[in-house]
Amino acid sequence: MTGAEPRESQAPHVPVLVDQVIASLSIQSGETHVDGTFGAGGYTRALLGEGAGRVIAFDRDPQAIEEGRSLVPDPRLILIHDRFSRMDQVLEERGLAPVDGVALDIGVSSMQLDRAERGFSFMSDGPLDMRMSQAGMSAAEFLNNADEAEIARVIKDYGEEPRARAVARAIVAARPLTRTSELAAVVRKALGHHKGMKSDPATRTFQAIRIHLNAELDELEAGLRAAERVLRPGGRLAVVTFHSLEDRIVKQFLKSRSGANPGGSRHLPEVKQGPKPSFEKVAKPVSPSEAELQRNPRARSARLRTAVRTDAPAWDQVKGAGR
Repeated sequence: MTGAEPRESQAPHVPVLVDQVIASLSIQSGETHVDGTFGAGGYTRALLGEGAGRVIAFDRDPQAIEEGRSLVPDPRLILIHDRFSRMDQVLEERGLAPVDGVALDIGVSSMQLDRAERGFSFMSDGPLDMRMSQAGMSAAEFLNNADEAEIARVIKDYGEEPRARAVARAIVAARPLTRTSELAAVVRKALGHHKGMKSDPATRTFQAIRIHLNAELDELEAGLRAAERVLRPGGRLAVVTFHSLEDRIVKQFLKSRSGANPGGSRHLPEVKQGPKPSFEKVAKPVSPSEAELQRNPRARSARLRTAVRTDAPAWDQVKGAGR
C-alpha cells in the first residue's frame, strides 16, 4: 500500500519494507498471522513463504478478495472481506483467536492506485471515486455537494495543505467535477504548477479526500486496538505507514500502551498510574534503504513501527483505562 501519489503509476506491486516486516514478526513454523491489508497479497505471500501455518487476510475491497485466491493460491490462506478494525470480532466468531502476529500496511493499495477506474490517482484519468469498499459516498459526490468550508477542513486536516482554502474555493467554482483529471487540473491551477516540481501540488488534496471518504485514520485507531485484543502474549505487531498523520497515531498508541508516557515532575502533577503495559520491545521506526527506494520509489515515505504483546489485558478490557 502507499499513502503518496507515485510518479511511476504503472509500477508493479512491490510490498514495502517486506523484509523488515517479516523479520519483526519472527515467524515460527505453524503459527497463525494476520495480514490486515491484503491488497495484492504481497505481505501474505511473504508470510506464507516464511513458514506461517495459517494466514488470515482482511480487505474491505471486494475486488481484492475476489482476486485474492488466484493471486495467492495456497490452502493455508483464509481471505475475509471485512475491515481490519473488526479483526478481533471476526476471529473470535470463527474460533481463530488469538494469533501470533499482525501486519498492517496502511493507505491505498497499489492495485487500487494503478486502476484508473477506481479514481484514486491523478496519473491516469478516471471517475472521481476513491472508495476502498466500493460503497458509500464517492469523491465526486463529496466535492460536488459539500460546502466550501467543509472541503477546506478536509484538505487541511487530512492533506496538511497550507492553502486549503484556496483549493476549496477553486473546487467549488469549478463544480461539477466528475473526473480525476478535472480535479487535478483545478488544484494545480489554484496552487501553481510547473514542470520539474519535486511533487505534484494535487498530491495532498487527493490524499485528503481519500482519507476522509474511507475514514482511514479512525480505521487505523480501531485496528490498533483490535490487534491489541487479538494478539497472544508474545505476539508481534508490525505497522507500515506512509505519512505523518498515520505514523503519529501508531507512535502515540505504542507509546501509551508500552507505558512510555512521561510521569509527573516538580512542575506537573504526577500522572495517575494506568493499566499494565500491553506492549513491550517497541522498536525505533524503520525507513526504507536507498536500495529499496531504487527498486520501489513508492516506498519513499514509508515507516515501520513494531512491538511485542505482553500478557497484560488489552486496555479497553480494563475498567477506567480509556482508549
